[in-house]
Amino acid sequence: MKSKPHRARYGLAATIALAICPAPAAAQTVQELQRQIDELKAQIKALTDAQKGAVTVAAPAIPPAAPAAPAAQPQLAATTPPASAPAPRIAAAKPPSARAPWYERFRLRGYTQLRYNAVLDEDGPPSDTGSRLRSVHDSSINEDGGFLLRRVRLVLQGDITDRLQLYFQHDFGTAVNNQSSAERRENFGQLRDVYVDWFLDPERRLRLRFGQSKVPFGWENLQSSSNRVPFDRSDAMNSGVPGERDVGMNLYYTPDRVQAIWDRLTKAKQKLFGNYGAFGLSVYNGQGTNRTERNPTVMKVAMATWPIELDRLGPLFRGQVLEVGGSALFNRFRPELRSGGVSTQSYRDERVGFHAILYPQPFGIQTEWTSGYGPQFDSDLRMVRSSPLGGGYVQLMGNLGRTPVGRAIPYVRWQRYRGGWKANADAPRLETDEWEAGVELQLVEALELTLAYARMERREADSRRTGRATGDLIRTQLQFTY
Repeated sequence: MKSKPHRARYGLAATIALAICPAPAAAQTVQELQRQIDELKAQIKALTDAQKGAVTVAAPAIPPAAPAAPAAQPQLAATTPPASAPAPRIAAAKPPSARAPWYERFRLRGYTQLRYNAVLDEDGPPSDTGSRLRSVHDSSINEDGGFLLRRVRLVLQGDITDRLQLYFQHDFGTAVNNQSSAERRENFGQLRDVYVDWFLDPERRLRLRFGQSKVPFGWENLQSSSNRVPFDRSDAMNSGVPGERDVGMNLYYTPDRVQAIWDRLTKAKQKLFGNYGAFGLSVYNGQGTNRTERNPTVMKVAMATWPIELDRLGPLFRGQVLEVGGSALFNRFRPELRSGGVSTQSYRDERVGFHAILYPQPFGIQTEWTSGYGPQFDSDLRMVRSSPLGGGYVQLMGNLGRTPVGRAIPYVRWQRYRGGWKANADAPRLETDEWEAGVELQLVEALELTLAYARMERREADSRRTGRATGDLIRTQLQFTY
């Protein structure tokens, strides 16, 4: 038999439940009344625990038949100390990698670039050993021309765990030479990137990267080719890391303030270099993309870049961002030899670079310069030596926004370089002076057309050839992303 205090308490609860029922009490059954009493008891217990500083327990949902219960929550919650209910922490959503199945955590994307170069005129070589009009970046610049699939990229990217992210990229637009002759074979598959990022903090500001990835030397080298306005990277900056990649490990750090500026620029559809951190330290094999290491030393690279908001300079600079930075590379490199094999001597390969970018809003400027030493073929001594090198580029560009033919970005670029090209046999010397003026048109969201006129003066990247070739070209590229 139940005690009188218990009967009094249950009786009071029953009276409250009957008073708040929208239907007549006679229509209720004993079981329904008992259920409502149990729900009220659970709610009172939860609120009492919260008031004592216990972890908040969600009370059972009150059915439409009990509208008086929600009114009691605000009164008790108002008296609860704020520290006892840290709502943001309890309500924080888990990262997608923790709650989604693996096929929702990974994304497959890519892009393809189709090119056609038309040579308008060319000053032929003065002799059989004179340089022909060629570019180290585009094999379709020649007297035969034709269409070229410059890049056919496919990327798989996603979170393995909350702190581990995979990036895998393959290129199906690579050319190789026939095994029995020098005839090229186009559109072979080649690994470009495969690495994991290990984030050392929940905000993903600090990370370690392991695998084959881009070397953080030069702003333009880090920028994706799908995002770059001109057709090719500059000879000077790219000479340090032809192919842009190597196998090693990196440490990248991005402060919240810097990330906020980059996020704003990305939202405004500016073409950034990709988040490789505001500060980076790296070590690599040092022989280049998909090449076997040939000496016991490692290549050491350091990079820093910092975006500066110019709003304080006045209304003319409202929303403008100037990004400045630099990088340094220290390496010992063994080039391939035309006589066969790889050099047994390691050559000094050290250089520093500087970059500055005023993002086009609507007009901007971008420039990079490098200086240092690298392997280079000496045509007088007929041998490879470590020699001085230097050069860079200046680029003016505009962001005109939407036009009748799509979003338009006109540009003009001049580049100059004197130094070796270590990726080719004997590390031949390049002597480049080039103008390029064009426009990138985003016809639709995933389709871009770039048209340009180029005036080239180049020394061919071949140690057997001398002098420079000059020519005028019309260049076209259609890029589609997927």
